[in-house]
Amino acid sequence: MSRMLAAYRRTRYEAAGAVARIGRRDAAVDAVLRRLGARRGTFVTAWNPWSRRMPAGWNARMGARLLAAAKRLPFAEGEGRARGWSERHLLLAADPRRAAVLARRFRQSAVVAVRSGAPARLVLLRPMLVPG
Repeated sequence: MSRMLAAYRRTRYEAAGAVARIGRRDAAVDAVLRRLGARRGTFVTAWNPWSRRMPAGWNARMGARLLAAAKRLPFAEGEGRARGWSERHLLLAADPRRAAVLARRFRQSAVVAVRSGAPARLVLLRPMLVPG
């Protein structure tokens, strides 16, 4: 598994007090989805395109643009954290395919899809190098 994929798997995706982890189900995430009126949701960020660190001001501007672009969707604000890396993101009450359109606009490599009663899953939006 590439280092990038491993980093995604280590990350804790938090929104409204609930924490999603790739491959795990969490009842608190299900509760947040219910509050948003949805059975499915997707964690999306606009920070650090293609996983390259950008200045704080740039990330803040892109985060505001994502918020404006997602204004018609129910959402909860949150943050992803792992080993010194953190990014602000939104948990959108949206099908992963719809959220992927936004994520691609902001040059993201992946999103995290959640569904009530199911484990969180990583949805890759661009190929990642996996050592052979």
